[in-house]
Amino acid sequence: MSRLGLAVHRFRPDALEVAGRVIGWASANGYQIVADESDIASLRSDEVTSGDVGDVDVLVSIGGDGTMLRSVHVLNGRVVPLIGVNLGQLGYLAVVEVDEVIEALDIWHNGKEGTEYHYDDRMLLEVSMWAKGARLTNHLAMNEVVIEKSEAGHTVRLGVDIDKASFTTYAADGLILATPTGSTAYSMSARGPILSPRLRAILMTPVSPHMLFDRSMVLDPQELIRIEILGHRSVNVATDGELVHTLRPGDVVEVRAAQEVARFVRFKEQRFHQTLKSKFGLSDR
Repeated sequence: MSRLGLAVHRFRPDALEVAGRVIGWASANGYQIVADESDIASLRSDEVTSGDVGDVDVLVSIGGDGTMLRSVHVLNGRVVPLIGVNLGQLGYLAVVEVDEVIEALDIWHNGKEGTEYHYDDRMLLEVSMWAKGARLTNHLAMNEVVIEKSEAGHTVRLGVDIDKASFTTYAADGLILATPTGSTAYSMSARGPILSPRLRAILMTPVSPHMLFDRSMVLDPQELIRIEILGHRSVNVATDGELVHTLRPGDVVEVRAAQEVARFVRFKEQRFHQTLKSKFGLSDR
């Protein structure tokens, strides 16, 4: 039996209403429906079982880009096709509109990949943290990893090596390492460039640097970026907006392109520059 996973914005009634429609469609089409334990109570359906949403044929994410990010993190590098249903504002990642949900599911169920729909594989970052030569933790990031000050009113000093060669020491509020997908998130707010998500690159953007060199850099995805915490202040490390660790002086963060990808299902041509145009209300000549 085919398996369909569900991930929902459980605090939005409209997301739960759409989830009910997806559950009805999945049951009618012979799918076993699986959701993470954290979503089960909100769904309130006997047809949904608690289980591993990484072990499904397709995962349907209902909410917006935040719910899509949570879905990618739950998958933790497992390549499962992900259909994102967008509620409300225009999404970069969740692009299926509410009134298109059943049609999209029918196309997925009956259609052919490469003809009726296609896969959009997005680069992830692998983030490793070290203390005294021992690995502390390892994470994947869809948008970015942020290494930032833990105390208000102070900068931190971050020594950066690129591919085992010393580059510079940043005195700044923090440092962002982003994917092309993440270039429209925090990095853009720090005046970093916007990259097409079709690219493979690592974007390094300082946050409020207290130094003359304040530019972002677009790096080769094969390069290893090593950041050592210098000085005497601790830093917080967050992946995709979630705090994952606090590091002390002498600790190290290593960032590289992950071997894993996030796989999104697209049902029609999505031109990134047109999404930007709509998102920011850009006018024609």
